[in-house]
Amino acid sequence: MSEVFSSPVLKVEQPRRGPFAKSRYKVLDGDGTVLAIAAETSDKGRAETLRTVFPGKSDLDARAVLLTTPDGEPLLVVDKRQGRELTEVLQPGGETLGSFVMERVGRRYLIQDGAGDTIGAVAVDLPRNNFEVIAAKGDKVAHVRKKWAGLATHLLTTADKYSVEIFDPVPEPLRTMAAMTAIVMDMNLHESKEIT
Repeated sequence: MSEVFSSPVLKVEQPRRGPFAKSRYKVLDGDGTVLAIAAETSDKGRAETLRTVFPGKSDLDARAVLLTTPDGEPLLVVDKRQGRELTEVLQPGGETLGSFVMERVGRRYLIQDGAGDTIGAVAVDLPRNNFEVIAAKGDKVAHVRKKWAGLATHLLTTADKYSVEIFDPVPEPLRTMAAMTAIVMDMNLHESKEIT
């Protein structure tokens, strides 16, 4: 879909800040060059802001992030619906590139193309730190790993770091969906720090 994510190794990072840093990401290549940045697409009201400070089950709230180039050119929108059942990846014009559909709570997600056909799946390990992206035919196409940053960082900030390794060649749109797996899984499984 885009040459922006053509590197076989990507890093996805959230800023190391307090609870207000949710749904912000940087996508870098293996050399550390920033390829894309992402931020929430809408401002939150006071009640929603308080939910981000004391999240409880806030990972069930709907939200979306807009990925842009560092120069601000729109690339994709990751639109997480209410709950964990559906997260869509949209092109700048609003067309659906693909979606992640929960098959088993927090353990397996189907990857569908824009027409709704299953093109792959994401298998999640028990601690939710390793994500295997598998094509519909059963071939492993990518591995996403969440790095442990320490207890204080995990509990008190939204900072998370992911490494993404893509085993090329992977056809589109599965390749772009594999690149978006870190952001999608973070929004679905890791944004709420569950302190309440």
